[in-house]
Amino acid sequence: MNPTSIRKHQESVTVQASAEMLYDLVSDITRTGEWSPVCTSCWWDDEANAGQVGGWFTGRNELPHRTWETRSQVVAAERGREFAWVVGGRFVRWGFIMTPSDHGTILTESWEFLPEGIAMFEEKFGDDASNQIADRTQQAFDGIPKTLAAIKRIAESVAAAEPSRH
Repeated sequence: MNPTSIRKHQESVTVQASAEMLYDLVSDITRTGEWSPVCTSCWWDDEANAGQVGGWFTGRNELPHRTWETRSQVVAAERGREFAWVVGGRFVRWGFIMTPSDHGTILTESWEFLPEGIAMFEEKFGDDASNQIADRTQQAFDGIPKTLAAIKRIAESVAAAEPSRH
């Protein structure tokens, strides 16, 4: 399959932690560098809107061959259910969905290259746009399982250290 035709992806992992605890973890964008293989740090652009729909944050991304920053806008912030943002406000949507299960919480991370993101890459990179899109797609496919594994490890170590609330 042509990698430029794949514009969305998601994977899930079951975590032994509550949906609310997972939400509190992933919605704290200042901790993103603890689990993301590319985004090394994030900060809120306006503390008054931190964590709320409409709030903007900046993320610093690092790969061996380049470093860059992006601004993202929160588009979903429902504690215990979903936290999501869109890079540039319209280019790429990333998010986490928490679904309680009999064995903990199913944490799903999703990624979607939006039509305006594709158009921006075509304008910015011209004939190389499909290669650049394929590269970003591969980064998402490679990064999501690493991110989920790291979040699971962090959340379960915190949950195990907390006293039972029964």
